[in-house]
Amino acid sequence: MRKLGNTDIQVTPVAMGTWPISGMTSLDVNEADSLATLQAAFDAGINFFDSAYCYGADGESDRLLTKALGPHRDKIVLATKCGLHWNENRKMTHDARPETVTRECEESLRRLETDRVELLYLHAPDPEVPVQESAGALKQLMDAGKARSIGVSNFSVEQLDAFHAVCPIAAVQPPYNMIMRGIEADVIPWCRERGVSVCPYWPLMKGLLAGKLARDHVFDPKDSRAKYPMFQGEEWRRNQDLVDELRGIAETAGMTVSQLAIAWTIRQPGITAALCGAKRPAQIQESAGAMARELTAALATAIDAALARRGEPVSRAAV
Repeated sequence: MRKLGNTDIQVTPVAMGTWPISGMTSLDVNEADSLATLQAAFDAGINFFDSAYCYGADGESDRLLTKALGPHRDKIVLATKCGLHWNENRKMTHDARPETVTRECEESLRRLETDRVELLYLHAPDPEVPVQESAGALKQLMDAGKARSIGVSNFSVEQLDAFHAVCPIAAVQPPYNMIMRGIEADVIPWCRERGVSVCPYWPLMKGLLAGKLARDHVFDPKDSRAKYPMFQGEEWRRNQDLVDELRGIAETAGMTVSQLAIAWTIRQPGITAALCGAKRPAQIQESAGAMARELTAALATAIDAALARRGEPVSRAAV
């Protein structure tokens, strides 16, 4: 277990992210598999579950969590997010006004059938609302006992400063993995100086670092990954070369590629927990296995060499 920020909340270094089971962008999602996956995560020792108001057209992730893990409520750490929702045209919309984040938090609590969550994030900054106003609303929710701690997601250091001045931040949730390492230069140092947890999403780069996408993989037209340059052209070739190297490294250590990538992520300085999505039990069982894997100095050196050969992405937009 690891401490969440400056709180007394203890979390496992692998968390289950519930975006895939919400059915908004993932293919072949069904309720039976989703419930089985949540139970498998709990049985594998994961106690940290990450949801959001907008995960699903009508709160599917919250409802599935309640149905699967409601009886274990006192044994799990629930995180949810507010400030993003789907509009009538099924487009993701920012709205971090105080009245909106308050309403979305309270609705999530009803869906989750609980009176509080351990961690409530502002899902993203709203360009139309000063960060300080959103922070004030979340602090009121914490003071009212509806959230034991507060976090933010997708924030710059400047936005972190503005929010933290109004409401103490326990956790920050950015994208981060072997390839996407930009936060090492600013966000992670900011968090380490203040005792704030970093709980990144995309540790497997949307499945790329799971090592299961062949070089000749053809994405389904409905698969959102096809639009990312990281899955196209020269970037795709370089990534596949990296995965081939990681596969060899993982085999020598008795791990899968996925476990190697997750083990690397959760052992980076400043990282408290990595959010691992899944829509089938075997996927989250594999991810959970990374918690027990040792990342030796030899493995770390081999990974660093492979990453150096891969080189930096051509730009952040490539991701």
